[in-house]
Amino acid sequence: MSGLRVCVSDFEEEAKRVLPKAVYDYYRSGADGQSTLADNVAAFNRWCLIPRVLRDVSVVDLSVSVLGQKLSMPLCVGSTAMQRMAHPAGETATARACKAVGTGMMLSSWATSSIEEVMSAMTSSPGSGGVLWMQLYIYKDRELTLSLVRRAEKAGYKALFVTVDTPYLGKRLDDVRNRFKMPSHLRMSNFSSASLSFSEGDYGNDSGLAVYVANAIEPALSWDDITWLKKHTRLPVIIKGVLNGLDAVQAVNYGVSGILVSNHGARQLDGVPATLDVLEEVVKAVQGRCDVYMDGGVRRGTDVLKALALGAKAVFIGRPVLWGLACEGEQGVIELLELLKEELRLALALSGCRSISEVSRSLVRRVDFTSKM
Repeated sequence: MSGLRVCVSDFEEEAKRVLPKAVYDYYRSGADGQSTLADNVAAFNRWCLIPRVLRDVSVVDLSVSVLGQKLSMPLCVGSTAMQRMAHPAGETATARACKAVGTGMMLSSWATSSIEEVMSAMTSSPGSGGVLWMQLYIYKDRELTLSLVRRAEKAGYKALFVTVDTPYLGKRLDDVRNRFKMPSHLRMSNFSSASLSFSEGDYGNDSGLAVYVANAIEPALSWDDITWLKKHTRLPVIIKGVLNGLDAVQAVNYGVSGILVSNHGARQLDGVPATLDVLEEVVKAVQGRCDVYMDGGVRRGTDVLKALALGAKAVFIGRPVLWGLACEGEQGVIELLELLKEELRLALALSGCRSISEVSRSLVRRVDFTSKM
């Protein structure tokens, strides 16, 4: 460790020093001009907290139930691909960290550790908490897709988060410049063939992942595929990638168990809104008929609190976990999660909230940008 890490940006600065440039660029970058990438973070400054005082916050309870599972806090680990590029233990280290902290982890279909390996890592590690969910891409090969679902069910994953915003991969300029591909000693571990495990040697002059998605992922995905998936699984189905109320209503009508408000870490369509700015629209649209979650731009405990106040049941983080992993593997992720947990605890206390159930819409107010001149 090169110095005391006291905030998420400290982890990123250290990760940038230790990661190969192409790997750091892949994890960090957004689509095209990256305006949404910056706005995801900036959006939290458009909302201020309105604390209540004299509330006796000597004890603050962060626990919450997410998809029927008790978690130590409403901050969970979202799916990020190819984590062994950040650390040799990759997703298994992240799973052990989530178990230690008592929170949930969403495993990417594109993990460099298998569905079974990650569940084994979580269940065999110390701690009483932790839960695993499976992020799912729907492949052109539907039987292949269902094989991932069956493996997740058999292994004990508790839900499926279906990514719906990636019929094609967004254009990430650094990945094109770097001709991004996985290091030769790694592969997507849930697949056997070279083409599906993203371990072919040459992807031409484009981002290798963009070529992979064009070849393998279903671009004709439609709402009927949600119906199809629900018929083939007993697990709750949450759709990941909704940014407006119209799609939220449609999702509820198709019987989803939850909605993750997400713009894919600003890695798909540049120029879409920051997720925080559309969260309340989605929450209002579903009218309590399903839980709503959010990811994108979360870097502080106060960010989590603002998202909860605007209606999120829980909040997911991606890049910060990768920075923790790159810094110090499992211990780095534990440190990162504990840091954000304590930031959230302090933010709750200073806002006059003794538990997550006391967080309400009255806690946040949109900053007035109207000119006084």
